[in-house]
Amino acid sequence: MMQILYIGLGGFLGAIMRFLISRFVGSYFTSFPLGTLIVNVTGSLLLGFIVYSVSFGKNISPELRDFMTIGFIGAFTTMSTFAYESFRLAELSEFMYLFFNLFLNVFLCLLAVYVGREFAMILNK
Repeated sequence: MMQILYIGLGGFLGAIMRFLISRFVGSYFTSFPLGTLIVNVTGSLLLGFIVYSVSFGKNISPELRDFMTIGFIGAFTTMSTFAYESFRLAELSEFMYLFFNLFLNVFLCLLAVYVGREFAMILNK
């Protein structure tokens, strides 16, 4: 039961952070979904760091791991918003923005997981 509460609390905080970052960034960039890109890349970095820290022997409690990975990062990042915003760019015939959105989200999120893994390796030597 406590595990569910930890995940729920993490999800609560992750959703609030996503809202705040997306709202703040969206107030400056209206034609490109930069807020979603930022939360997806940041979430990928955090997830890569946490998962690889554990696999490299870092002792993280299951409660903290689930709070961060399933709860916080699960609510913080958003594939459905990424898909909707990409579809909307296509609908509006904003094909240059669509290409950049697709490329940057996929490439930068993969790169962020790699960087998270590298940080975990450095810190666990």
